[in-house]
Amino acid sequence: MQAALVVLGLVVLVGAVAWRPHGFGPLVGALAAVLLASLGGAIHASDVLTALHAQWRAFVTLTSVMTMTAAAERLGLLDRLAATIEPRTRGPVKHAFRVTFVVAVLVAAVLSNDAAILLLTPTVLTLLRTVYPRRNPKFLLPFAFAVFAAAGVAPLVVSNPMNLIVAEHLGIGFNRYALVMTPVALAGWLTTYAVLAWYFRGVLEDDAPALGAWPHTQAPLSIHARVVVVTAAATLLAYPVTAFLGIPLWPVAAAGGLACVLASVRAGHSVATLARGMAWPIFPFLTGVFVVAVALERIGVVGWLHELYATSAHRLPTIGVVSALGSAVLNNHPMSVLNVFALNGLAGGDTNAFAALVGGDLGPRLLPMGSLASLLWFDILRKHEVTMSVSEFVRLGVLVTIPTLAVSLAVLGLVQTLGF
Repeated sequence: MQAALVVLGLVVLVGAVAWRPHGFGPLVGALAAVLLASLGGAIHASDVLTALHAQWRAFVTLTSVMTMTAAAERLGLLDRLAATIEPRTRGPVKHAFRVTFVVAVLVAAVLSNDAAILLLTPTVLTLLRTVYPRRNPKFLLPFAFAVFAAAGVAPLVVSNPMNLIVAEHLGIGFNRYALVMTPVALAGWLTTYAVLAWYFRGVLEDDAPALGAWPHTQAPLSIHARVVVVTAAATLLAYPVTAFLGIPLWPVAAAGGLACVLASVRAGHSVATLARGMAWPIFPFLTGVFVVAVALERIGVVGWLHELYATSAHRLPTIGVVSALGSAVLNNHPMSVLNVFALNGLAGGDTNAFAALVGGDLGPRLLPMGSLASLLWFDILRKHEVTMSVSEFVRLGVLVTIPTLAVSLAVLGLVQTLGF
């Protein structure tokens, strides 16, 4: 009965996120899962405190990154990104596609994958409908999927909320993470772009010029917007320095977030306005996921994973592939927390953790349920009347994910061999 209630709770959790990815859907699902697991005696009230103690530093960092993102949106920096893409629509479509992919890569790396999807997807869809008033229907899905797929392997620990939490729990610092994962991410991005460019080659060969125009001329950046840009850049540059000095990330991120709040307030935006642009339910959701993972550990799932990893003759690809498949089916949040427990005491150092993170980053491309980011992406498509069937998502997801996962894990193995 205990195991059945825990599994039922996990199903309810994933189902709630699928049903309502925005607002209180994740919170309701997490609370329901915790309640069911507690009814079976698999978790206790103290487990919630344990989860908060393990994650509060990552929560502070994540809140700060979300604050910077919200301030950037309010101060018009998204329009600036659109203006960067717009001139490239005057030539062949493939140029605009390439710029869109690169911009999405940079935003996902510096802010987060969720930020890239939430901020760039509607911006790109609106831009395409403006500059291609008649031909935009055939461009919408390729460009939108490029934004989604560009947020692949996180090159920085702050680029993905779950990677931040896993790295914090396993003691992987900012510099160590960046040293290992940057070459892995670069290889993954190149592979992903190559597959997408080939798959959408028919659409991208259209070289007719755009007919429309971006609806307004960009005004110079305000002093407050410049403060946000400089603050975000300074915070990012400070991460490796503070990590080298042994200073944790969260106070640096908190200082950057506070500076962006002050700049936004001075520009006339209230703190409440910024707060409304942030995904607060993600915090109880992540806490609930951690607690549910504790319950899964107690019914033997973690032990099974640990044994599978420990006895594999090819441990790195095994961890990466199992993590990818688990993330696609269970959602990458619970799978990542399960891996945190399963990797404890496993020989091989933090390379095992990096393999799990690579799988957790790429696996959600296989199924729409794989991550909160993919569910948010689908919701944005629905709001903008862009249709992508589940079968098409899976077909394209498999086509992109398999070679990207293989190349990323191969590069990770090479990095390990070189002693990084």
